[in-house]
Amino acid sequence: MKILCLIPALLFFNLFTHAQTKFDSALHKKLVMMRTEDQKWRIEIYKLSQHQNSDYDEVTIEKNMARADSINIIDVKAIFRKYGYPSYALVGKVGSSCFWTIVQHCDDDVNFQQNVLVAMDKEVRRHNASGENYAYLKDRVLVNQGHKQLYGTQLKLNPKTHLYEALPMENPANVDTRRKAVGLSPLSDYLKQNNPSN
Repeated sequence: MKILCLIPALLFFNLFTHAQTKFDSALHKKLVMMRTEDQKWRIEIYKLSQHQNSDYDEVTIEKNMARADSINIIDVKAIFRKYGYPSYALVGKVGSSCFWTIVQHCDDDVNFQQNVLVAMDKEVRRHNASGENYAYLKDRVLVNQGHKQLYGTQLKLNPKTHLYEALPMENPANVDTRRKAVGLSPLSDYLKQNNPSN
């Protein structure tokens, strides 16, 4: 009789597991909208930094970016509490990347970023999340915690040369080996992309 009772339980477990990995189009759409708002104001601030025309002044951009970030951080935390790290299976590659983008900008809550990083690591090992995005978030968390980064993804602008340089790295001689392992291009190529005029 005990064996017979296990069968419905196993069926229920399989259905529950399947339901968790089923593509969630509503969540995907929400994440895309969140990233759109996140990027809108960052694009405008970038235009000003490059002396390009913007429809907004700096004060307006900063105000709207802060407002968008405050809304997004509430939503992204609620999503994480409910789903964990949104995987490819749940929201597709685009949706998963959108979630990651928002978390990258949650620098005021490094503990939250660290919790997401742990959950993301599990999905990356299952090939259900981006190894490249993981490397960016790993470096961001390390830098936010006052440590050296591993992959050289976090940059600073050198005020003398006006070029972007990688923040201090752990074992810099092997950075390209670590970058290759997660799917990133060599550091020299990354720096060229961020310093296109040179």
